[in-house]
Amino acid sequence: MIAFTRNEKLSSSADEIYRKIVVQAREPRFYAELGVPDTVDGRFELITVHAFLVLRRLKPSLGGEAQIGQALFDVMFEDMDLSLREMGAGDIGVGKRIKAMVQAFYGRIASYDSGLASGEGELEEALWRNVYGTSEPGAPLVSALGHYMRLQEVHLAGIDIEDVKSGAFDFDTPV
Repeated sequence: MIAFTRNEKLSSSADEIYRKIVVQAREPRFYAELGVPDTVDGRFELITVHAFLVLRRLKPSLGGEAQIGQALFDVMFEDMDLSLREMGAGDIGVGKRIKAMVQAFYGRIASYDSGLASGEGELEEALWRNVYGTSEPGAPLVSALGHYMRLQEVHLAGIDIEDVKSGAFDFDTPV
């Protein structure tokens, strides 16, 4: 049996959590039924939505742990870096793009956090602006994605925090 050090276990858990985020973000129903653009940007936005939901659950104030949240963030942006390089971006361009993606991610976390707390259409405005960007999905689709996020938040809150921290959880059925 292999004994993991704390950092290896943390990294392994973050990898598993991120894998689940990506699998959920790739669910075809988001693109086919909710009109999320099936583009690099659209996929980034859905990864961001799901990472936000998990990071929100991992907040220390909700029984989580900052270390696993940071490890998840690191894994996510290492993957983004690798993906950009695979798409042919050069070393100089990758750094600038990752920096912009990190800033965008922080902005989305703030707007989604505020939107979930307000319950007055603020979340849908943030989704319209971020996820749908220049597309014209229509209010019912944006509302459906907002509803989905609220349901996922409740679902994740009902999962034991140790299971979330270790990656031993699943998202609820999409839309």
